Amino acid sequence: MDSKKLSPITSGLSGDIYVPGDKSISHRAIIFGSLSYGKTSITNFLDGEDCMRSIHAFQAMGVVIKKEAQEVTIEGSGVEGLLEPLTPINLGNSGTTARLLIGVLAGLPFHVTLYGDDSLSVRPMDRVTVPLREMGAHIDGRENGKYLPLAMRGGNLHSISFESPVKSAQVKSAILLAGLLAEGSTEVIEKTTTRNHTENMLQAFGGDITVENEKIIVDGEQKLTGTTIQVPGDISSAAFFLVAAAIVPNSELTIRDVGLNHTRTGIINVLQLMGVDIDVVEERHIGGETIGSITVRSSDVKGIEIGGDLIPRMIDEIPIVALLATQAKGTTIIRDAEELRYKETDRIASVVNTLQALGASVTATNDGMIIEGQSKLTGGSVDSLGDHRIGMMIAIASLITTDQVTLNNPDCINISYPTFFEHLDKSIKK
Repeated sequence: MDSKKLSPITSGLSGDIYVPGDKSISHRAIIFGSLSYGKTSITNFLDGEDCMRSIHAFQAMGVVIKKEAQEVTIEGSGVEGLLEPLTPINLGNSGTTARLLIGVLAGLPFHVTLYGDDSLSVRPMDRVTVPLREMGAHIDGRENGKYLPLAMRGGNLHSISFESPVKSAQVKSAILLAGLLAEGSTEVIEKTTTRNHTENMLQAFGGDITVENEKIIVDGEQKLTGTTIQVPGDISSAAFFLVAAAIVPNSELTIRDVGLNHTRTGIINVLQLMGVDIDVVEERHIGGETIGSITVRSSDVKGIEIGGDLIPRMIDEIPIVALLATQAKGTTIIRDAEELRYKETDRIASVVNTLQALGASVTATNDGMIIEGQSKLTGGSVDSLGDHRIGMMIAIASLITTDQVTLNNPDCINISYPTFFEHLDKSIKK
């Protein structure tokens, strides 16, 4: 499908939605299950293109992984059971697969070549390759290993103490995964807390990890044991429907069984600060993760300033928050979000240009954007730019535009939310 026609609605949104499984947790479940001994069973796995890249990567190393719909079974034989892949591994568009897999491969005595699509090939990998070289891995690639494709020969790693210069859970996770396969104890220092799914999942698979204030310490050469993982709904996917219910009049929508990990709930805090009528209920704990349901109703929202420690807790939700801000009273300032420039697209530029094309008053800054509220959004032809979150932001915007929106290149949404348009249609009052 090259384009999709999207029309504004007047009836509002209602009902219950179960969003797909969390992308970050789905990736990590495949990785830890493949490194473990015994059987791992995963339910509510995200059946999207990115997560399939993680499955294919470990299948290429000899791991037996079977998938039926959203259920995945892994028969693990531990690190010793992994085999050198026969061919280069295609990472597609998956930055998570790329950076976390580089961390794993750094500790394995294999020669491996990794490559990705055009978008992934311009995303920086030196943020993980530089510290992994310090641990003893041999990595080469374009611009001295800054970009894919990469050629790697791992093994014989030694531990390091590493303070990440960027607020990135992917970087932290790559070093921790390499530390699992290194001699000694590896230490990662985070000045700002990022999502902690790697730490939670390592414990779920029987691993030892110590978190002391800003320090995360993992011992090398641990043996992990297969387990059962229930993947919660992805709050980054839920965010699009939370904002939709807030900005479309006469709406009340509930998202069920969403992950509420405290390192990921910045979106809820921001919606509350902006005055959205939102309730979080039915909280419970499963496999080290908090799960609950979220209800949002149509709201009058106000502009705020968003920055600091909130940003790592909602980095993927900033595009849809920017759309919300176009409907707020007053000005919204988003700062400290330079990391957005290194996503599937330069998301600062992509969000600003897209919202401007739809009639919003938005200005880019070096590390964020300034949004003047209560814009009347028009229709027109806009492109996802191959970025799933930009594509979904456009689709939600179309609900309140004055005219029809033509979304070009909508298929990229399948990366994280293959049933997005089905769920959107289901939630519209008939």
